[in-house]
Amino acid sequence: MKVQLFIPCFVDQLYPETGMNMVRVLEKLGCDVSYNTKQTCCGQPAFNAGYWDEAKSVAKKFLHDFEGDGYIVSPSGSCTGYVRNYYDKLFDNSSDHNLSNAVRTNAYEFSEFLVNILKVEDVGAKLEGKATYHDACGALRECGIKEAPRKLLHHVKGLELVEMAESETCCGFGGTFAVKFEPISIGMAQTKVKSAMDTGARYMITTDVSCMMHIQGYIDKQGLPIQTMHIADVLARF
Repeated sequence: MKVQLFIPCFVDQLYPETGMNMVRVLEKLGCDVSYNTKQTCCGQPAFNAGYWDEAKSVAKKFLHDFEGDGYIVSPSGSCTGYVRNYYDKLFDNSSDHNLSNAVRTNAYEFSEFLVNILKVEDVGAKLEGKATYHDACGALRECGIKEAPRKLLHHVKGLELVEMAESETCCGFGGTFAVKFEPISIGMAQTKVKSAMDTGARYMITTDVSCMMHIQGYIDKQGLPIQTMHIADVLARF
C-alpha cells in the first residue's frame, strides 16, 4: 500500500523522532512509504488567525505537493482535521477544487489509518507501565477519532491503559490561544495533568505533539512524575 508522509511543522521542528517512528511502524506493516521533501506547512496557523488569503497560498502548494496516488498519513489529528474540514472552504469554486477534494479524501491521521484502513490493532509493541490517553481536540472533534488509538494501545504488551476523568477536555494549547490567553491555557493544562495523575499513570499518550509540548511544559515546570508520549513513539517500541 502506497503512503505519502505528511509531517506537520511541530513534528518537523521539535519532534522529528515521532515522524521517524511512524515510518518504522508503517514499513513494518508493509507500506510503501514516500516523503516529499518539498512539503511545508498545511496553512492552519494562518487560517486560524484569520489570514485566509495567506492560508490559501500555502494550502495551494500543499495540494500540489501531495497530488498523486496513495494515502496521505500524518502523526497529527489537528493538521489532518484542518485539511479535511477547511480546504473545501479555501478552494470552493476554484481551479483546484477537484484536487482539493482528492487530497482531503486521502488524508488520514496515523492511528485511524492503522485501524480503519490497514485493519491492524496489534503492531507488536511493548511498553511497561500504566498509561492514560488524552483525546486531542483535532483528532476527536475534527476527525472523529476516539476508539482507534485505544484499540492500538490495548494491544501494547506490558501497558495498562486507564481512562482519566478529563480525557476529552482540551489541554489548553489551541495554537495562538496559549499565547493570547496564557493564564487560562495554564489552568487548562493543570486540570488535564491532575486528571491524568489521579489515575496513577506514568504516561499520558496522545496523537498530537502540539498537545504534548504544552502539557509536558507544564509537567516540567512543576516537576511532576508523569511523561507525555506520542502514540507513534509507543507503537514503534517493537
